Amino acid sequence: MIIGYMESKKPILRIILAINLKKHRKTLGLSQEKLAEMAGLSWQTINSIECHRTWISDKTLENLADALKIEAFQLLLPVKNTNLKTISSDEAMKKLVKIKRAYDDSFNEIVNLTKKPKK
Repeated sequence: MIIGYMESKKPILRIILAINLKKHRKTLGLSQEKLAEMAGLSWQTINSIECHRTWISDKTLENLADALKIEAFQLLLPVKNTNLKTISSDEAMKKLVKIKRAYDDSFNEIVNLTKKPKK
């Protein structure tokens, strides 16, 4: 969960992307203009993403990740604090599997609640 963003009307994933993109960009010391150039985008696009005004295609996500020299999924991982912590692919995969399991469990509970009891 991102502290302080739960009240926002904007999609949480868009906010996560914005935070991660900005932090990775700043870690490398890149301006929005330089990152845009490296990713084949306009600086306005980078600005719109970082201000969580827009969503992006999978191709744009890959271009940004390549420019930042990270894996694309790292731009979508939940952020818990303001300090960006680089994690290994193994750690990221474990977190994603944990999130998927929790989602699957919740989904199965909902399905079970909607099933009609056998007579």
